[in-house]
Amino acid sequence: MSSAHNKSESVSEALGALDRGDEPERAVLRDAVRALLTELSQRAPGRSVEVRIPPFGAIQCVPGPRHTRGTPPNVVETDPMTWLLLATGRLDWAEATRDGRLRASGIRTDLTEYLPLTGE
Repeated sequence: MSSAHNKSESVSEALGALDRGDEPERAVLRDAVRALLTELSQRAPGRSVEVRIPPFGAIQCVPGPRHTRGTPPNVVETDPMTWLLLATGRLDWAEATRDGRLRASGIRTDLTEYLPLTGE
């Protein structure tokens, strides 16, 4: 998989499906989520925040203290479609949080400085 997600065929395909009013196929959405998580981990290297996009993936990112045991103090969690929209700039972080589509707990979990991940 390319590290530059905007070159990822799965991200383009998933966004294309949305633009047509369709839901992306599960495998396409899975690959898009993983490509976007990979891009985030490269833009924000570190281990102080855990980003969870069940059932497709989870990463640790953002510089700061590393968490090693139990539930991490800084967790971001959302569904795959919301992550696709957030990571590509089609949904605002504050709106997703307000709507309850995004759960972020901990002082380091505001990822707005890293988003969107696209060059669009």
